Amino acid sequence: MPSLSHIRVLDLTSHLSGPYCAMILADHGADVVKVENPRAGDSLRLTPPFQEGESAPFMLWNRNKRSIALDLKDPAAKQRLIELVRVADVMIENFRPGTAARLGIDYDTVTAINPSLVYCSISGFGQTGPYAPRGGFDLIACGMSGLMAINGPPEGPPYRIPVPVTDLAAGMNGTIGILAALAARERTGQGQHVDTSLYESGIALGVYEAAGLFATGEVPERLGQAHRGSAPYQLFPTADGYITIGGAQDSFWRGACDILGCAHLVDDPRFATKADRVGNNAALVSELEVYFRRQTTEQLCCAFEAAGIPAGPVMDHRQVYDDPQTRAREMAVEVDHPKVGRMKTIGIPVKLSDTPGSVRRPAPMLGEHGDEVVADWLAGVPQAADD
Repeated sequence: MPSLSHIRVLDLTSHLSGPYCAMILADHGADVVKVENPRAGDSLRLTPPFQEGESAPFMLWNRNKRSIALDLKDPAAKQRLIELVRVADVMIENFRPGTAARLGIDYDTVTAINPSLVYCSISGFGQTGPYAPRGGFDLIACGMSGLMAINGPPEGPPYRIPVPVTDLAAGMNGTIGILAALAARERTGQGQHVDTSLYESGIALGVYEAAGLFATGEVPERLGQAHRGSAPYQLFPTADGYITIGGAQDSFWRGACDILGCAHLVDDPRFATKADRVGNNAALVSELEVYFRRQTTEQLCCAFEAAGIPAGPVMDHRQVYDDPQTRAREMAVEVDHPKVGRMKTIGIPVKLSDTPGSVRRPAPMLGEHGDEVVADWLAGVPQAADD
């Protein structure tokens, strides 16, 4: 049985950060009910590309959930949500701060109804501080958290990060906070407020940059392909593609030079130690690129693997999902969707030996499970007077 099969979650979120948080809980067995506006549902349902008219992004990170359609501005629908709150373990929202209070479903209000509820808020900047009222998107958080400033080549402008890292990190941090709060509830019986944001999640990812700034007072610069503390530790072009290598350790460095045919560089005083190689990385790369280009990616990967030197090809996403390691770890799985049919989705990245997670159901159609959820959650529960 999945580890969270005893947990009921109300997911009032949209877009990516909140739904991703709820998806992780659902993947590990939680009964996640996605509460959507009956008129349009989660706005992500309109995001391309589409399969049979259904948003592929929406379907990917809303799997394993059920959907109930409630217009929270309607008193009857609001009362239905309150009834579900009474028997829920977790509630997740990613409204702009202040919106939940206007709807009458803020932390203070709902935990007065259910004190054991774990209430998670994911926002752009958090529930406190001068920026709290602002809306937040991954693009903005990447720019303001320092991540964008260090992305790109040393010369030229900062680069946008193509992966929505602060959305995903905030979703993961929300999950961590929820699990920690549930663990605390086992001792106290009380729920609590989990408050995280895209901004803070982005800041927390800048670990090397924070270490450098705190230690030296110097603002971290853009390094392009280089690493702040290791060299060679980056991407190199080969005869037919690209390869990454982690060759900073002295034994790896010497072995890589032997394989590349540039053993003379081991004795070059510019590259004598790891610190020397980091300090002279531009010269190091200039020297090594010539030798990397003489062999194919496969030739180099095989040679490095045989020598125990960490390296790997740079693969596109088709290659990723065709890779035997991806298949062995079940990182692409199939599920039956009522409209799309048999479809693929990303597998579960965290493997538990005794209570594994799984993809059990597709993303829901809007309001698909309204009656089912009410029957499951409220069966035998006395109906209270309006709150």
